[in-house]
Amino acid sequence: MADERPVVVIGAGPAGLAAAAELVARDLPVLVLESGDTAGAAVSEWGHVRLFSMWRDLVGPAAEKLLSATGWRRPDDSGYPTGREWVEEYLAPLAEAVGDRVRFGTRVTGVSRLGRNRVVDAGRTEQPFTVRVHTREGEERLLARAVVDASGTWGTPNPVGGDGLPALGEAAAAERISYRVPDLGDERTRTRYAGRTTAVVGSGHSALTALVALASLAQEVPGTKALWVLRRGDVGDAFGGGAADQLAARGALGQRARAAVEAGDVEVVTGFRTAQVRSGDGGTVLVGEGGRELGPVDEVVALTGFRPDLSPLSEVRLDLDPTLEAPVRLAPLIDPNQHSCGTVYPHGAAELSHPEEGFFLAGMKSYGRAPTFLALTGYEQVRSIAAHLAGDHEGAARVELVLPETGVCGGAGLFDDPTASKADAGGCCGPTPEVAEEPAARQDGGGGLTVSELPLISSGAVPAGSSEAPETASGSGCCSGPAQRTESGEPARVS
Repeated sequence: MADERPVVVIGAGPAGLAAAAELVARDLPVLVLESGDTAGAAVSEWGHVRLFSMWRDLVGPAAEKLLSATGWRRPDDSGYPTGREWVEEYLAPLAEAVGDRVRFGTRVTGVSRLGRNRVVDAGRTEQPFTVRVHTREGEERLLARAVVDASGTWGTPNPVGGDGLPALGEAAAAERISYRVPDLGDERTRTRYAGRTTAVVGSGHSALTALVALASLAQEVPGTKALWVLRRGDVGDAFGGGAADQLAARGALGQRARAAVEAGDVEVVTGFRTAQVRSGDGGTVLVGEGGRELGPVDEVVALTGFRPDLSPLSEVRLDLDPTLEAPVRLAPLIDPNQHSCGTVYPHGAAELSHPEEGFFLAGMKSYGRAPTFLALTGYEQVRSIAAHLAGDHEGAARVELVLPETGVCGGAGLFDDPTASKADAGGCCGPTPEVAEEPAARQDGGGGLTVSELPLISSGAVPAGSSEAPETASGSGCCSGPAQRTESGEPARVS
């Protein structure tokens, strides 16, 4: 009976479906629970965004084997898909291949042990997991031998407020605040921002994507303005590593954002931590901690990152880092207060485990509040977890993965420190490169220009119009690492 219980995977996104493929490959029963109505439902919400990563880095190895048996043909490795294309050409067919092991419209509301709350020790590990779900038909309880939570963080964006809490008045101003990269290829959305002033709050790739898009719109529609609101005291490394970034499209995005600022299409506001959002007929005013006011503006785009929703896991014994809300053994490897160059060390089931035996966080949710999660990180995580659950402990421990360097050396969390050396802001990877020439714009399937970044897994954007992979800078100095190979003997890929 126990062997017949499935491994429950929460989420039918890239990491969740990759986990299902890995478990199927090892003949382990699996059940994927997806709250949306389709595979990659969260990815579809940023379907207009073009990834930094090429197709070669966006297909899980076990998933490819499962798909190949259905006659699926792999897209051209050198192409950069949009989120919509990733869903239509990979995630949706993969869900079909997994078959009735995927249940849509099934939202997980709680995880626990059968007959045991969080406090009870006696007989705990002998009991299966109970997974409480809500469907259109009502509530249901499922039993599982193990649980892999790959539900991501897309549904819980960080607020505008500089202290991590929603700013005073933020909820009341909800109609004028968006927490997603706007799709300016959609006519209704384009009308919302055209000829108006927008404050973009945030310093990551999502913010850069929105700024470049708004700067392009400003060239077409007079009166369109963008304010870039940064909490840090100066721009620092916010433009990224440029030509030193081993994901060349990600580096090019930063170069384009820098060009937009230098051209005057984007106004930069630094050292501004929002404490209050005040709305009126004249627009929205952001009020800083010291009373400084910014605005009025017509729209606010808050791109300040994401955080995990841990509320369904209140009865599970988790071992989480108090800062990042990531597994405690993983957190030191990804902490933006400490890490330079975007380096992430290889990790798998051992780093993702918790005191609750058989429970794992995987995918973007495993990173907690840390940024810069890459697709292949998730694929390698779930490969290791599946090996562990199959009893292949040697395979689970054999984790080899080399991720692309950002070309920026200095933890993102360090830039709030006024004592940080300005000389360090440029990083140890060489001087800031010259701005790359912008390629001719290309339209996506929706007819809009794509100047994009992947907010869900922080892969990022290829410059709009670039149909081929930009030349990738080779690593050097402190931002390089030895070439490694995966267990299959093929060169490790990045995503």
